Amino acid sequence: MDKKQFYDFVVKMQAIAKIGLLYSKDEYALENYQQINNLSNIMLESFMDVKFDRPNYFQRSVYPTPNVSVRTVIFNNEGHLLLVQESKTGTYSLPGGWCDLYDSPSEAAKAEVSQEAGLDIDIIRLAGVINHTPHTAVPEYVIIFEGKAKSVFYNHSHETIDVGYFPLESLPPLSRKLQEDEFYRIVEAVQKTKTIFD
Repeated sequence: MDKKQFYDFVVKMQAIAKIGLLYSKDEYALENYQQINNLSNIMLESFMDVKFDRPNYFQRSVYPTPNVSVRTVIFNNEGHLLLVQESKTGTYSLPGGWCDLYDSPSEAAKAEVSQEAGLDIDIIRLAGVINHTPHTAVPEYVIIFEGKAKSVFYNHSHETIDVGYFPLESLPPLSRKLQEDEFYRIVEAVQKTKTIFD
């Protein structure tokens, strides 16, 4: 069983437990469903290397849904693309990351650019939503925004070690957080003012 199969199996097991907790009236069944839910939480914590110590979708009494992340495409006046260098890998990516609970998608996009690039931006438009699930062990939808810088660079977080604008014909080594075809599909959508979706 590979990582994706394992994740899918545990999430499905947890979904069954949550549905049972919602609709079962039998006290013994409820106890069993609660145990299955607790065990699946432990397995997911271990698999994802996180602690569910605040509200999150695994703790809700609903069917689990895909993770949602944001990426923002920002060009400067010379047509160069903003990229951030990740401290973990040394490769470059579009600024972005997971959406925090209670943030709107555009708020999450602005926050990620601020943290990773040290830049304040305006969100110009929604450029698309893509399904990144085929390329990751954890189901994920990526929301793509077009942004425009409205400040000079300031200090960025420890997650990145460099930030800059690059001409499209000479990009640095790219992060594998997005597949190469996804990356260029996203960039082209912003360049050509298209909206993409899966």
